[in-house]
Amino acid sequence: MVENPKPDPSVIEVRQLRKEFGVLKAVDGVSFDLKRGEFLSIFGPNGAGKTTLIKILTGLTRPSSGTARVAGYEVEEGIPEMRREIGVISHSPALYADLTPMENLIFFGKMYGLEHPQESALAVLEDVGLAPRRHDRVRTFSRGMLQRLSIARAILHDPSILFLDEPFTGLDIHASNVLKEHLQTLHNKKRTILMTTHDVSCGLEMCDKVALQVMGRFAFFEDVKDIDKENFEALYFDAVRNNQFTMGIRPH
Repeated sequence: MVENPKPDPSVIEVRQLRKEFGVLKAVDGVSFDLKRGEFLSIFGPNGAGKTTLIKILTGLTRPSSGTARVAGYEVEEGIPEMRREIGVISHSPALYADLTPMENLIFFGKMYGLEHPQESALAVLEDVGLAPRRHDRVRTFSRGMLQRLSIARAILHDPSILFLDEPFTGLDIHASNVLKEHLQTLHNKKRTILMTTHDVSCGLEMCDKVALQVMGRFAFFEDVKDIDKENFEALYFDAVRNNQFTMGIRPH
């Protein structure tokens, strides 16, 4: 008799996570799981708590209550091994403007303890199409180029999990399409991705799971194949406008 294979364990596990700033509930009882290789897009208005959620999951801020495990590590413990498993891309590039791309990436490579930081830096610059500009100062880069360099920085150490916080902010159509193509190549069976975005069509196109966060809460968490994409945008704006969870959205 052939035994059924064990299901893949979740690489992100969140249970009743909360973060409060005085009376403000930035994250309010969020719970979900992501398995290896899954891509979650989280939609929500400004102030919904999306960035705070990512800061908790990447160890940048501590939750008020609840638990979260990322790559098998408790995020509150701030274990260096967890940081080696994650990469972060946001609308803030977190790069040194007076250094070149090579200098930036070699620095970060040494921080991650890579054996050959220069070779790794050149490889990821080629991946994102910036190798010809590797010796130019970062301050001369366009917004789109900065985001591509941010991708290079985030994947330099080949993390198993990527967190993307509004990565398309401030990009024109061409730069957005280029960035989307790069992100799609990063989505594979061994890499899990969590992205927050305002771009509904792009987020739905790229993800396996979809969530809607309003007023700190997850009002919706589903497989993207199980939702009506054509009506989702209207549902999203209704939820934002009414700030309630009684419009046929299944709570999670």
